[in-house]
Amino acid sequence: MKITAQEEYGLRILLRIAKCEDKYGMSIPQLSEAEGLSPAYVAKLTRKLRLVGYLNSTPGNKGGYVLAKPACQINMNQVLKTLGGPLFDKTFCGDYSGALKFCTNSVDCSVRSLWQMIQLSVDQFLDKVTLADLINSEEKSESLLNTLAEPPLQVGSFS
Repeated sequence: MKITAQEEYGLRILLRIAKCEDKYGMSIPQLSEAEGLSPAYVAKLTRKLRLVGYLNSTPGNKGGYVLAKPACQINMNQVLKTLGGPLFDKTFCGDYSGALKFCTNSVDCSVRSLWQMIQLSVDQFLDKVTLADLINSEEKSESLLNTLAEPPLQVGSFS
């Protein structure tokens, strides 16, 4: 399983806007420079986030993007599904049937059970996390996210 660039950068843009103290928010050029992304890519992501109701754009010379609702009301599960979709959905099996029209395991598939359980676990955890939970430093966010995990996860350096 991989996190897509759209999910990573979209979440980072949303987080950067949430941390912004300017009442006019952040413009596409400001977001582009701050995140090291092309203005066109930032525009694509902010448009997507605006259309689903996470961002508002403020017009004018000083205009930019601001959160459309408080960070504590922005659910990470929904944000990530907006940006990239679920890890596993019902169409998954049809996409990986090999050279056949239907997967040879479409009736009795223990692998599908694995993917469904992973999706359920991810959904249950991400449903507890809001954008407000990520506004802190990495250390504080890790501690907070560990309190949401049952049992607590041992997050260390990734290899």
